[in-house]
Amino acid sequence: MSLDDPVVITCSISGTIANREQCPAIPYTPAEYAAEARRIVDEGGVMIHIHARKPDGTPSYEIEDFAAITEAIRAEVGDAVIVNYSTGTIGVPVAKRIEYLRACRPEVAALNMGSMNYAKYSRSRKEFVFQMVFANPFEEIIELLQAMNELHIKPEHECFDIGHVGSLAPLIDMGVLKTPLHVDCVMGVVGGIPPTARNLAAMVENIPDGSHWGVIGISRDQWMLVAAALTLGGSIRVGLEDNLYLPGGEMASSNGELIAKARQLTEDLGRRPATVQEAREMLNVAQRVESPA
Repeated sequence: MSLDDPVVITCSISGTIANREQCPAIPYTPAEYAAEARRIVDEGGVMIHIHARKPDGTPSYEIEDFAAITEAIRAEVGDAVIVNYSTGTIGVPVAKRIEYLRACRPEVAALNMGSMNYAKYSRSRKEFVFQMVFANPFEEIIELLQAMNELHIKPEHECFDIGHVGSLAPLIDMGVLKTPLHVDCVMGVVGGIPPTARNLAAMVENIPDGSHWGVIGISRDQWMLVAAALTLGGSIRVGLEDNLYLPGGEMASSNGELIAKARQLTEDLGRRPATVQEAREMLNVAQRVESPA
């Protein structure tokens, strides 16, 4: 990738941890996801990363919730956006995650590339707000990859450390992982790689040649990492899963507001946002097909 390449701007529309007490703009219902999708597309976002929720905001891994959200988004914006599903979770069997991929057929699905301590630390309280072990063993990674290959779903490799990037090579050698790759460097999670421009450059140096790559910055460090990725030739992700605030410290009123700022930074640094068709070509994403009845 180079500075001449257009920038794929992705939006993580709604995670599973934050709620409306923390940010009123987080969508819960399919209609709210669709309204946010419209704002995202209107501001230049070309891919939406989806964690499903039930209409009361509870995280969901059920087919009907992924389907309802996806159908609402498609009804609102059609093929103007690439749909990307999360497969990362704790305590949900791989088979269940494959079920919603098989039933709904997103064009892209995220794939966490290694196990790690995953925590949030409070400097003021001198303690961890929460901590857990996020297990992603190779056998689960391979099982998910085999399903994605069968379903013609492009994997998005989420790498929380350089070691996760290194895990790509043996999977390519096995033949279970097909190049070119789509890799995202996730930075800012306690237990993963610290969020600095130098660390991003080190991760990018280890990504297999010919891959498309981007950055996922967690919390307010996101904006510094967005700028670093743009200057290194990469793509970017913002959205209410990762960060609730604009660079000046104001809480975002919508995902669209975050996408608008990301697009502005892209253009201010002399680069151009990708169209959805360009994004499909850069990510080597197949054209969407309807899910089987």
